[in-house]
Amino acid sequence: MTDKSTRTLAKYYIVGAGCGDPGLITVKGMELLKRADVLIYAGSLVHPDLVAASSASEKYDSWGMKLEEIISVIEAGVAKGLCVVRLHSGDPALYGSIIEQIVPLRERGIEPEIVPGVSSMFGAAAALQTQLTLRGVSESVIVTRPSGKTLSDAEDQIHELSKHDATLIIFLGTDKIEQVMQSLDRPPQTPVAVVYHATWEDQKILIGTIETISQQTKEAGIVKSALIIIGNVVRGAESGYLNSYLYSGDA
Repeated sequence: MTDKSTRTLAKYYIVGAGCGDPGLITVKGMELLKRADVLIYAGSLVHPDLVAASSASEKYDSWGMKLEEIISVIEAGVAKGLCVVRLHSGDPALYGSIIEQIVPLRERGIEPEIVPGVSSMFGAAAALQTQLTLRGVSESVIVTRPSGKTLSDAEDQIHELSKHDATLIIFLGTDKIEQVMQSLDRPPQTPVAVVYHATWEDQKILIGTIETISQQTKEAGIVKSALIIIGNVVRGAESGYLNSYLYSGDA
């Protein structure tokens, strides 16, 4: 038996596809996509143009695949000396579930190389033409999501996090948006944006307040694939921001 500590570790690639617009994948990510022999992509969360851009002879839509199946495909490809690319939506560091892939593959002597992507929270900020941190408005960003199938086990966390004077970004929460808004410890007139499919062709932007955004979202029929941004940065140029030190003339 070969000692695990002395054998050469093989490698596959975890690539962030970006948040929608296929032009937002990194140069390195696109190069790997075109080189791939085996492509495993995150279903409809990845723009179909990116899947089409890959000349991989094996392409797998991971929607509905079990973790064990994904690991088996990666392991088999690496064992054949093929270029295996696991294409995630957005950036794999945020809710990408990559560690649960890395651990069992590492036990098999397979190490990944991770290529970052553009997260939907940056795509949403670009769509809103604002900054997530803005001098005189918010200097910090909190990223979270509701936990579990109901909000009950996450309500206290979101409630406590909302007390901080920071931009609050909530992933995977539009299906529970009414409960999320009710759990916030902020004034009801606090600005809120819901950005559906940021940077995609069918992008939708809703801007309201804690008091109104639930009804707006319901009327728009948005229940998934959207990001919630809470805080005065949503107002962008109308937020009462201060110029940065770079432009303020301050020493």
